[in-house]
Amino acid sequence: MNATTVDIDARAAGLGLFEKWLSVWVGAAILAGVVLGNLAPGTFASLASVEYASVNLVVAVLIWAMIFPMMVAVDFGAIRRVGDKPKGLIITLVVNWLIKPFTMAALGVLFFEVVFADFIAPADAQQYIAGLILLGAAPCTAMVLVWSQLVKGDPAYTLVQVAANDLIMIVAFAPIVALLLGVTDIAVPWETLLLSVALYVVVPLAVGAYVRQRLLGNHNGDESAVCAFTGRMKPFSIIGLLLTVLLLFGFQAETIVSRPLLIALIAAPIVMQSYGIFFIAYGWAKAWKVPHAVAAPCALIGTSNFFELAVAVAIGLFGLGSGAALATVVGVLVEVPVMLSLVAIANRTRGSFALP
Repeated sequence: MNATTVDIDARAAGLGLFEKWLSVWVGAAILAGVVLGNLAPGTFASLASVEYASVNLVVAVLIWAMIFPMMVAVDFGAIRRVGDKPKGLIITLVVNWLIKPFTMAALGVLFFEVVFADFIAPADAQQYIAGLILLGAAPCTAMVLVWSQLVKGDPAYTLVQVAANDLIMIVAFAPIVALLLGVTDIAVPWETLLLSVALYVVVPLAVGAYVRQRLLGNHNGDESAVCAFTGRMKPFSIIGLLLTVLLLFGFQAETIVSRPLLIALIAAPIVMQSYGIFFIAYGWAKAWKVPHAVAAPCALIGTSNFFELAVAVAIGLFGLGSGAALATVVGVLVEVPVMLSLVAIANRTRGSFALP
């Protein structure tokens, strides 16, 4: 390995100060979002209104900045070989579709009908349970690509896991939600679902593949050119994450300040579900001797949620000011801090997993 390769690997491996103290920067972004959202609510309302089919286009651009380096790193030859290592995909699909929706519903009932029964009216409790069910039935699409990048996950395998979940979500989301809510007239916002998949997976993947092909073509197939490019792009990925956090907390700043206790109550089962699902999938992967680059993203996919879809369905079924909609929004607020803590756990335990 020559000096140039070492430099490339160092740049691609991380951001040094940024990644080492990422939780601090995220905390600062959360605080800034809450403060700015209360100082300038009109500005954040205007940014929140820039959307189509319940997908905020400003956030979509920032998520693009986050996931683009990983899309460039995807090796399509590796995608074709995913079938040779099916364990990670099996864990992802079983946890996301046969475990997660039902444990989220069970925790919702436990917390809002038993633990918090003295603090929340029965009608409100049913609304919050409904919101949690919507979150539990919608595994993550875009953000998991960011979490995978932070744990040095296999980009090709992560992409296949995300794509498989997206395909299943198209046919399974409505029946699962209908079953758990006890209703049969679930109106799936197909525009939101399909637009999100296109924006967060299909289009950035196509652009990433084009850029990768150009880089390899201009450097005689030298993979180090791709590593150097993604290393240069990584700061933009972290900046995109921080600005996304700032916006999400800014959008909900007034609710956070005016109803902190209620938000804490709703957050409790979401946090328990997140850690529980992560350790189920992560422990299963370790017991099954799945390599860490597959195991970590596998566990993080189930933990994270497709919040655009959950929020859109909650608003469509129960209304903008409903408890169900509020519960899905709390899921958004809880997700980033919880996911960062799980990324830290995954990185600290990398050495205990099987080698590729």
